[in-house]
Amino acid sequence: MQQFASDNQAGLCPEAMAALAVSNATGHEPSYGDDRWTVELQARMRSLFETEACETFLVFNGTAANALALAALCRPFEATLCHAFSHIETDEAAAPEFFTGGAKLMVADTPGGKLTPAAVEGLARRYEGVHHVKARALSLTQSTELGTVYTLDEVRALTAVARAHGLKVHMDGARFANAVATLGCQPADLGWRAGVDVLSFGATKNGLAVGEAVVFFDPSLADAFAWRVKQTGQLASKMRFVAAPWCALIEGDVWLKNARHSNAMARRLAEKLAALQGVRIMHPVEANAVFAEIPVAAQAAVRAKGWRFYTFLGETGCRLMCAWDTTPETVDRFASDLATAAAR
Repeated sequence: MQQFASDNQAGLCPEAMAALAVSNATGHEPSYGDDRWTVELQARMRSLFETEACETFLVFNGTAANALALAALCRPFEATLCHAFSHIETDEAAAPEFFTGGAKLMVADTPGGKLTPAAVEGLARRYEGVHHVKARALSLTQSTELGTVYTLDEVRALTAVARAHGLKVHMDGARFANAVATLGCQPADLGWRAGVDVLSFGATKNGLAVGEAVVFFDPSLADAFAWRVKQTGQLASKMRFVAAPWCALIEGDVWLKNARHSNAMARRLAEKLAALQGVRIMHPVEANAVFAEIPVAAQAAVRAKGWRFYTFLGETGCRLMCAWDTTPETVDRFASDLATAAAR
C-alpha cells in the first residue's frame, strides 16, 4: 500500500533498477569509484550543470552529504547560517557540528521555511571578534522542509548577501529535482549560476535506493574531500552499484520526470484536501509536500484504516509526502477516506 509518510518509502524507479541489474551482470569491475559508471557520472554531471568546473562525490545519504559539504567549508570556530526549520538544524543529530569539528549553526525562523536577505544580513552581522564564531557559510534548503521553493531571484538575492559577507553557499538539495521541476529552469540556473558553491544533490527521495551526490561548483573547495568521504565511512567499495542507477536517473531526464510526477500528485492531493470540512492547507504546495491541518480525531480515523503520515507541526499540522510512484488512485482514496473521517 502506498503511503504519504515519506518519499523515502518508495522503491527504486524502473530505470534505476534496470541499471543496477546491468552493472551487476558484468562480472568483476574496478572498485572504489574506478569503474566505468562512476567515471561516466562525472561527465554526466558536468553536462547536466553545463560546466567543466564541477566535481562530484557520492556518499550514502543526505546527512553525510550535508555534513561533509559543510565540513569542507567551515573550520571549527566558524558558523553556518541556516533556517530554523532546515534539515541540518532539526534532523541530523548534530552531524554538521560533529563533522566540522564544532562549527556552529546560526538560525533564523522566517516564514514558509525560507530565509530572507534581511535575516541572513542580521545573522552575518551578529558577531564580531575572537570571542564569537565567525560566519563562514550559508546553507539553503531547496525545496524547503515546508514544501516551499525559493525562486531564482530569491536564491540570487540570498547568495548576493552571502558574497557581500564573504560567505560560501551550500544548498541542501535533497529535493533539488522537485524545485527544478517547479521552476522550469535549468539545473545550472539554480546551482552555480545562482551563486551556489556546493550542492547536496538528492536522489534517494526521487527513485534511487541509496547514494546522494555532493557537487562542487568551485573545485578548489573540494580539495581533499575524497579523504573526508573515506575517513567518515562514506566511500562505497562497490561504487558502481551507486553510480549506475545515478547515470540512469540522469539519462533522458528521468530525475526530472520523477520529480514532475511527485509534484503533480502533491498538487492533486492539496486540491482535494482543501475542499474538505475542517481541513486547511498550511503552506503553498510548490514541490511534493502537502502540509495540512487535520483534526486529531480525523487523523486517528484514517490511521485506523492503515494510512501513515507524520503529524509535524503541533497536534494538527500534518505532512503528506508524494513520491515518484504515487498514483492518482492513491491520492483519491486517501482524500475519500479523510473526507469521511472529517465529516464525522
